[in-house]
Amino acid sequence: MKKITIIGTGYVGLVSGAGISDFGHQVTCVDILKEKISYLNQGKIPFYEPELKDLIKRNVQSGRLSFSNEIGRMIKNSEIIFIAVGTPEAEDGSADLTAIYSVADTIANNLNGYKVICMKSTVPIGTGQKIAELIRFKTDQTFDYCSNPEFLREGSAVRDFLRPDRVVLGTSSNKAIEMMKDIYRPLYINETPMLYTTIESAEMIKYASNSFLALKISYINEIANLCEAVNADVHTIARAMGIDGRISPKFLHAGPGFGGSCFPKDIKALVSLAKMKNIPMRTIEGAIKANEFQKKRMIDKFRFLLGGNFIGKHIAILGLTFKPETDDVRESPAITMTEAILKEGGKVSAYDPEGSSNFSKLFPDITYEKSWEKAVSKSDGMVILTEWNEFRGLEADKIKKLMNAPVVLDTRNILNMHEFQNAGIIFDNVGRLPHKN
Repeated sequence: MKKITIIGTGYVGLVSGAGISDFGHQVTCVDILKEKISYLNQGKIPFYEPELKDLIKRNVQSGRLSFSNEIGRMIKNSEIIFIAVGTPEAEDGSADLTAIYSVADTIANNLNGYKVICMKSTVPIGTGQKIAELIRFKTDQTFDYCSNPEFLREGSAVRDFLRPDRVVLGTSSNKAIEMMKDIYRPLYINETPMLYTTIESAEMIKYASNSFLALKISYINEIANLCEAVNADVHTIARAMGIDGRISPKFLHAGPGFGGSCFPKDIKALVSLAKMKNIPMRTIEGAIKANEFQKKRMIDKFRFLLGGNFIGKHIAILGLTFKPETDDVRESPAITMTEAILKEGGKVSAYDPEGSSNFSKLFPDITYEKSWEKAVSKSDGMVILTEWNEFRGLEADKIKKLMNAPVVLDTRNILNMHEFQNAGIIFDNVGRLPHKN
């Protein structure tokens, strides 16, 4: 059993801390925000993530997981230190590493013997070596540095951590590798692929992975747009493509564009780094532009369905988060849609099973309902922007009765176009033909 300190109690820190403690290790998650630690010690979780609350509760009760503000003391008491603080997007698109360097200072000031310092945060390629040099400059204590990027998907992060596709360890130290292998021993026994590489390659793996997934989304969205012009069906096309083992069906789902805390930030950071190195990244830059265009295209489609404007119209928005099974609204397509409707004189009633509280921080003056029925009631138009399961069963006849004017845009392709059009509803989606189930 290893003694582990995880610095940062955000999304990555909490999921990693709960997961590693579930592997049988002694984990303390630390944060400079006292109110955050107090909140966690009351058994509360600051964000929604399926299965996480139960995982934390189980390991707190077992005595393997705890939370503390005493960062220096916990660094001294640990064998392995994970850095899991935020690296938000700076104004120029690069990653803001302010928190990373602050943590590095704190670690350097509290090292008291050999430890492994492990980076979970997503940082630009080359950051790890700089962090190691900074700490070595400030202390004569011995340590090894390891890059251990996370590949967690919001909405399934617990499953992703406990049953990952792979574990990436970037370090030049055999001792660090052995200690990290001990942390992930349950996965090693289950034959989870363990990839050992350099620090720089590990850092690049995370950016390359997220950028490629963003590329797939932008690609299928552009194919969907072309399908609308040539009378083809993107669902059939994506399915046929996905059967090809060289392509895979994952992330081939046309929609309103990608969002969240990772893809937009990470691909911009990669482009920013490439510019510093004078390396063109035309495909990644294209994915960014295509994503911005897709969000705008959804606004244009909806406006067209409503007769050319949003003026004076009561609009129901179903889905505010960037994806289902999370409360994260960062870079959500609902943001650009809401901005456009309000700017053009429309009124918004919104419903999301988990995201309303966070969305209300951005748009405090729109109406937030407790059910989709209330949001849709007496509306002049309805748009689905997140594919929550409860929206998949919406019935055309019920929708028509609730609305003032039956106009529906399904940007996630989860409704039966044939059923809605037969009910006399003005209906559109993204790249699909009328069909029967």
